[in-house]
Amino acid sequence: METFFDGLHLRTGQVAERAGVNIQTLRYYERRGLIAEPGRSPGGHRIYPPETVALLGVIKAAQRLGFTLGEVADLIDTGRRGHPSPDLQERARAKLAEVDARINDLRTIRTALEQVVAARCDSLTDCTCADCPLPFAGLAHDEESR
Repeated sequence: METFFDGLHLRTGQVAERAGVNIQTLRYYERRGLIAEPGRSPGGHRIYPPETVALLGVIKAAQRLGFTLGEVADLIDTGRRGHPSPDLQERARAKLAEVDARINDLRTIRTALEQVVAARCDSLTDCTCADCPLPFAGLAHDEESR
């Protein structure tokens, strides 16, 4: 661990600001091993190499693609080993399948919500619309009669 401050390294607030994350996120990523433990300035302040900002950008981009932090950590670790791996391709294909499944689920939800709006439903438990499409609207009455 470096213990010098040479003007090229960045302090915690600078890294967080440049990467668009908050300081707690930066520290959390450090604890999770996503970024290396920083060096310290002579005054004891954490100092990070400039490439930390780029790494944080990679982490955030991977999260936007739907990867969990655990998956991101595994992918970064694979990359750090310095040899090509089909791991990213395999994980990207699996993530794509997850996204497709979520899209299908969202389409189903959208269709159900369109039916609720079209039927003019007015209550989850006591809907007064004719032919209520909500499968659970009558359940409250069934529970009350028991």
